[in-house]
Amino acid sequence: MKTYSLEELTDNYIGKKGTQKRDEFENELRLDLLGQAIRHARQEKNLTQEELGELVGVKKSQISKIENSTTDARFTTVLKVFKALGAKVHFNVELNNQTIAY
Repeated sequence: MKTYSLEELTDNYIGKKGTQKRDEFENELRLDLLGQAIRHARQEKNLTQEELGELVGVKKSQISKIENSTTDARFTTVLKVFKALGAKVHFNVELNNQTIAY
């Protein structure tokens, strides 16, 4: 029985890196992971979605949508969520193989 790496399976079923379908898949995956991180941090702080929403200034439904990746939340809202959770956020931006912001 032949085994395949995750990269090989992703290439075969989603598309090779650089294709539109693969880029969309990876972007969706990143948003899902972000939502899971927010949910985990909120639960660690013993906060409900409603309580976190009150700290951020949004409704419970917005927190739910962010956690479940069902909305393209505003960047400022996501930053407010992490601030309310006491999380440190780090960004790396690369353009043409050069780091331009971090």
